[in-house]
Amino acid sequence: MQYNNLGKSGLKVSQLSYGAWVSFGNQVDVKEAKVLLQCCRDHGINFFDNAEVYASGRAEEIMGQAIWEMGWKRSELVISTKIFWGGMGPNDKGLSRKHIVEGVKASLKRLDMEYLDVVYCHRADPSTPIEETVRAMNFVIEKGWALYWGTSEWSAQQITEAWGIALRLDLIGPVVEQPEYNLLSRQKVESEYSPLYNNYGIGLTTWSPLASGVLTGKYSKDNVPANSRFALENYKNLANRSLVDDTLLKVEKLKPIALELGVSLAQLSIAWCASNPNVSSVITGASKEAQIVENMKAIEVIPKLTPSVLEKIEAAVQTKPKLI
Repeated sequence: MQYNNLGKSGLKVSQLSYGAWVSFGNQVDVKEAKVLLQCCRDHGINFFDNAEVYASGRAEEIMGQAIWEMGWKRSELVISTKIFWGGMGPNDKGLSRKHIVEGVKASLKRLDMEYLDVVYCHRADPSTPIEETVRAMNFVIEKGWALYWGTSEWSAQQITEAWGIALRLDLIGPVVEQPEYNLLSRQKVESEYSPLYNNYGIGLTTWSPLASGVLTGKYSKDNVPANSRFALENYKNLANRSLVDDTLLKVEKLKPIALELGVSLAQLSIAWCASNPNVSSVITGASKEAQIVENMKAIEVIPKLTPSVLEKIEAAVQTKPKLI
């Protein structure tokens, strides 16, 4: 496993990481989580991602209990969570100082940890001034509840504004953004965020490298495996949006490229994301140990992504965005 700096910070994160979205609390309990997390560690993963909204907080509880029961050394782990959707009350969501402070403390309690390595603002909050959010995230860091802060699915303009405020007030700016990034979703990472990498040293921890499983090739319009994500009731709408003819055709065109390299389509897709130099870590998800083992082999595929192979991939998906 390779370890990259998280943006321009000194924090080292594994090139591939593991996220609790969907699986923990929905498909996986503490006993199963211990097996999955140990498999991740055995493959060199040190970075584990969560959020207060995942399974309404249960995902954090499961991850925290599993880590505690396994007796892992905290300093060897990089643990992140995301704050925005904490409950139904008017102050239980968003990025106000009140919810950031209360949300982080609640996450720490669920995880049974003294601090988080990274706390993300899970979305931008149009009802809260960005200055209030920047000041609140710095308060969290000053209290020692988190070491770094970042954003998730913010626009380049919002991240730029946050950094402008941080520089003006001599505060800490966001070191990382967590956007969706895969062969079917590229606009933000490859175009919109381009100025941020040099201007602020922003790193990326990207999610959904397999486009919620579409890029594994296991789905067709008429075939949704019973134990898959799209079979879950909460994800039926996402399935309807994802399993469209144009997308499935792109997937079919990618299959011969993976076959020629002797790798799975999932490994090819994850390796492609990880090969982007602006990506510090690719967050993978899995509900089964075999899926983790399969995903980790993507590390071995990265050197195979020669210019000619990348050209074939571009020709297959035709999703390269125009630079802004």
